[in-house]
Amino acid sequence: MAKRDYYEVLGVNKDATDDDLKKAYRRLAMKWHPDRNPDNPKAEEQFKEAKEAYEVLCEPQKRAAYDQFGHAGVNPQAGPGAGGAGFGDIFSDIFSDIFGGNRGGRSTVFRGADLRYNLELTLEQAAHGFETKIRIPALAACETCKGSGAKPGTQPATCPACRGAGQVRVSQGPFSIAQTCPRCHGSGSIIPTPCATCSGTGRIKLQKTLAVKIPAGVDEGDRVRLSGEGEPGVNGGPSGDLYVQVHVKPHPVFQRDHDDLHCEMPVSITTAALGGDVTIPTLDGSAKIRVPAETQSGKTFRLKGKGIKGVRSHEPGELFCHVVVETPVSLTERQRQLLREFESISSQDSARHNPRAKGWFDKVKTFFEG
Repeated sequence: MAKRDYYEVLGVNKDATDDDLKKAYRRLAMKWHPDRNPDNPKAEEQFKEAKEAYEVLCEPQKRAAYDQFGHAGVNPQAGPGAGGAGFGDIFSDIFSDIFGGNRGGRSTVFRGADLRYNLELTLEQAAHGFETKIRIPALAACETCKGSGAKPGTQPATCPACRGAGQVRVSQGPFSIAQTCPRCHGSGSIIPTPCATCSGTGRIKLQKTLAVKIPAGVDEGDRVRLSGEGEPGVNGGPSGDLYVQVHVKPHPVFQRDHDDLHCEMPVSITTAALGGDVTIPTLDGSAKIRVPAETQSGKTFRLKGKGIKGVRSHEPGELFCHVVVETPVSLTERQRQLLREFESISSQDSARHNPRAKGWFDKVKTFFEG
């Protein structure tokens, strides 16, 4: 399948500025990141396509080559192009960009992997924000070998396969392709006598405690990034990031819908018929609602500003209280007698006292009579 135009992938014009490119890429990365689309198998492809387009267009030389030659200017398999550079030079440059570069005998540098930590919150904690501490498994430089991976008193040796370059060249027909050295895995060195503590890796596993500040208004699926708290890099590379993924526990009273809250409000049959005050809970304390006489089930009362102020919101949402008229249970004989008396009186003018029931039965009668 032919590749789409990189500008089309990012949704920008060909005269887009660096800021335009960055904004477009961030928007697509947030939309298609696999962690945010676990049930969408196409999301990863979309994410990789956007990443590839941005990596080319954000670099002036690559962008110039792409503007002049299209995909051929940045594709190592497309042959000549990209300002007259040969196939080997083009491939080597791209390889160097991806793997950190190790021309001139330098070891390959790798950024550490990002980590994710799942944190469960109550609705109150999510609404008001809070600070907590988490313990996570981590990798740290081995104290015994000071991160070298070699037994104390010994040193890493230059890899004999790549002579310290971290890359070896493999011939494929008339071309020479650079690949990561299979012996040293790109580091440019080997460990003849590994450290007994870390088995030559230069890193050990441990548990570390981190303080996390959860901002007020977070919602299910939001993430808090702790920069540099992921796995450490290799050969001096930067550490990855730790993403604290928010999961909000179900609440016994409220259901959240973005910044709004919803709850059921049980009302006795007498209060619904005669009217009265009902005390309801909110996240900031209690509040009173005046229930007018003849209130029916399903009526909704709205309390402005009693919802949640989201992380990106300017004003808090609203609290919606949905009336549920409660039928009395466990009746005494006296209560049953009074209800029968009430029913007898009401049935004498049911159209007046029960207009919804009267209208419903009229519709049913019409339905069956055709």
